[in-house]
Amino acid sequence: QVQLVESGGGSVQAGGSLKLSCAASGLQLSNNCMGWFRQAPGKEREGITGIYTADGSTYYADSVKGRFTISQDNAKNTVYLQMNSLKPEDTAMYYCAARSGSRCIGTAWSRAWFYGYWGQGTQVTVSS
Repeated sequence: QVQLVESGGGSVQAGGSLKLSCAASGLQLSNNCMGWFRQAPGKEREGITGIYTADGSTYYADSVKGRFTISQDNAKNTVYLQMNSLKPEDTAMYYCAARSGSRCIGTAWSRAWFYGYWGQGTQVTVSS
């Protein structure tokens, strides 16, 4: 049974930083596309970054490029999201997602339908 558990969310002032973690169980981080999504109230779920765990290739949405960094620690079976220079518009529930045994293909990595496994989410609130 695959489980993804996010942690690290919280409240921070604009310009601050947070680091989210996504701990995976029942899934080895050796050959998967792992993604981070976010969803603000009244908005669609947005794919913001992905990583292909076999070779570390990373993908970013324009909205977070240069500010957010996705990384992995296969020994801990964990994917991270380092978020710097946070803005109020980054306020959302953040979700980790996994597609087992697959590369992060084209732009599909940013689409919710591409992933088969999801975490429960962790809230990030950025105040101005």
